[in-house]
Amino acid sequence: MPQKRAASSSKRKARSDSDGEQPEASVKTKKAKESASDDTTLAPNGQPTNKVLPVKISFPPRAENTSRIASWNICGLASSQKKGFKYYVEAEDPDILILTETKVNDEPVDPQLANRFPYRYWSISEKKTYSGTAILSKRKPLSVDKTLPGHPDPGLVKGRIITLEFEDYYVIGTYVVNAGQALKTLDAKKLWNHHFEAYIHDLDKKKPVIWGGDLNVAPTSIDLSNPKTNWNKSAGYTEAETTAFANVLNPPKGDAGKFVDIWRKLHPDDHHYTYFSYRFNCRAKGIGWRLDMFVLSERIVDRVKMCEIRSDIYGASDHCPVVVEITPASAS
Repeated sequence: MPQKRAASSSKRKARSDSDGEQPEASVKTKKAKESASDDTTLAPNGQPTNKVLPVKISFPPRAENTSRIASWNICGLASSQKKGFKYYVEAEDPDILILTETKVNDEPVDPQLANRFPYRYWSISEKKTYSGTAILSKRKPLSVDKTLPGHPDPGLVKGRIITLEFEDYYVIGTYVVNAGQALKTLDAKKLWNHHFEAYIHDLDKKKPVIWGGDLNVAPTSIDLSNPKTNWNKSAGYTEAETTAFANVLNPPKGDAGKFVDIWRKLHPDDHHYTYFSYRFNCRAKGIGWRLDMFVLSERIVDRVKMCEIRSDIYGASDHCPVVVEITPASAS
C-alpha cells in the first residue's frame, strides 16, 4: 500500500503483540532534543508534534491531599530508559506508576526505581521480550494478584495484569490483549474481555476500583483519527471490543456497578490521543488513537481532581502517559 494512502487511512498497525517490531525514534544527540523542546507546533488535533522528550520536563503541582497515579506504555523498558524514561518519572513523581509493554524477561534491578518505589510488582510474559505489566508503588498494598480469575489460559494472562489492593480501592494495571493484524487474535481478545468484565465487577462489589493501563481499545469514534476506515477492520476498534468496554462502564446486569472513563468525562470534546505510530509521520499529523486511560468506579469519580494525557511526553515510547489525581475516602 502506498505510504501516503496508509497515512491518510490511519489503519493502526497491530503493535508488538503481533510482530514484535517497533520503529525507533532517534534520541541520539543533544541537538535533536533541543530542537524538539523548542518546537511549539501543534498538530491539527491540538497536541504537540515533538518526536523526542523535551529537555526540561515539569508539571503543575499536584492538588492538595491527593494521590497521583500514572500509567504509561513504555514499549520496552530497556529502550525507553535510553530515551529519557527516568526524566519523566522524576518530573511526574507519582505515588503509583503503572507500566505496560515492559518487555522484560526478569524483574529489573534498578536502584533509582527501588529508591522511589519501595513496592514493585512485575508480571512477566512466558514469551521472551514480549508484553509485560508492572505496578510500582510508594505505598505498601494489602494484597497483590497477577491472575485473571476464570481465564482458561494462565500463559496468556502472564504479563497482562496486576491487581493491588489498598485500604480504600483496588488498582488494576493491564496491558490488554491486542486483536492483532487482520483481527487474527480477536477471539483471544473476546475471551479476555469476557473474564475481565466479570472480574472487575466482582472487585467493585468489595471496594472501588481504579483500572489503568493500555486497554487496547478506542471506546468511541472520537477516540481515533479515522473511525470510518478502521471500523471492524483494525485492532482496537471493532464492535466486539467497543461493546465489551461499554459493558464495563454500563453493565447489562442490573446488580453490577457502573464505571467511568474519567479522562473522557473531563474532556468530552477533545480529540486527543495517547498512541501515535512512528510510521507515516503520524505524530506531526495528529493521527493517533486513545488507548491508554483510567476507568474508575462511578462512586469515587467525585474524588478525582484531575486526569490528563501528558501529550509532551513522546519519544521514549510511541505512547504518551496518562495521569490521575484522587483524594482519599476520608477527604471526600
